[in-house]
Amino acid sequence: MLAAHADWSVDPRKRWMALARRGAGGWMAEAPRPVGDTAKLLPSLLAEGMPVALGLDLPLGVPRGWAAARGERDFPAMLAGLAREPGFFEPSSTLETVSPARPFYPARGIRGMTRAAHAAALGLDSARGLSRLCDRATATRPAGAPVFWTLGANQSGKAAIAAWRDWLAPALAAGAPIALWPFAGAVHGLRAPGRAVLAEVYPAEALRQLGLRMTGSKRAQPPRLALAGALRDAMARLRVAPSPALAEAVAEGFGADATGEDRLDCVLGLLCLVAVLDGIRPDHVPDDPWIRRWEGWVLGQTDMPKDMA
Repeated sequence: MLAAHADWSVDPRKRWMALARRGAGGWMAEAPRPVGDTAKLLPSLLAEGMPVALGLDLPLGVPRGWAAARGERDFPAMLAGLAREPGFFEPSSTLETVSPARPFYPARGIRGMTRAAHAAALGLDSARGLSRLCDRATATRPAGAPVFWTLGANQSGKAAIAAWRDWLAPALAAGAPIALWPFAGAVHGLRAPGRAVLAEVYPAEALRQLGLRMTGSKRAQPPRLALAGALRDAMARLRVAPSPALAEAVAEGFGADATGEDRLDCVLGLLCLVAVLDGIRPDHVPDDPWIRRWEGWVLGQTDMPKDMA
């Protein structure tokens, strides 16, 4: 089968993908490459006729407090319908235009804005209601960003807009052969020739699942260089053989340019995906109907949030 992970961004230049093919002796992984034209992404992955598993570093799900007012059966059904609601994806400049039908905020920085005010404008009780359970901090990693928040370095809203609006919503509406995990079922049960299983993979979570630690910021090349030996060991444990180009990329800390962290992230995501596909990590989803229908989960994550209230 074919496994791939795409590190997503609103900037197409920062969208990178790593892929691997599984054979009798394990996996052969290729060096990261640009995602390119999103309209060609799924057809290119499915062209070989193998089952495809695609990890994505972007939210696949919405918070339960907001979802409670929706009429659809689940997140995939809602996402398919958003192909007919372009206004949904336009971030609001002020709280006055924030609504459940237009949840993304803010379009730009405004003095005094808070996540609590954003939550109140969406009819949620507190800022905590903006986050899905899988977004919250665990004992081993910090919190991820709320889905609908679009400002600052720690935000995922812009990536969600770019992927949902320009790629996933149209693909689902058109009946593309894709299944969204965990909404459609377990990863192993969804694999089939000619179908792509899409799952949310969080590189910060993947790093910890692989037993790796950064000695500094992944945005800088020296910490990525320092990670090289441990990353090679992780590949060996997972029976992932790097191509010569990938081996060189690892040895060079994925380069000195600004997209080096994106290339690292897509490889971390790929290894996380491989671990779940091979049963080394569990295909775990909490037994919570809101998670299974609306919020989604992070692939390979077994830790629950520290704060469950």
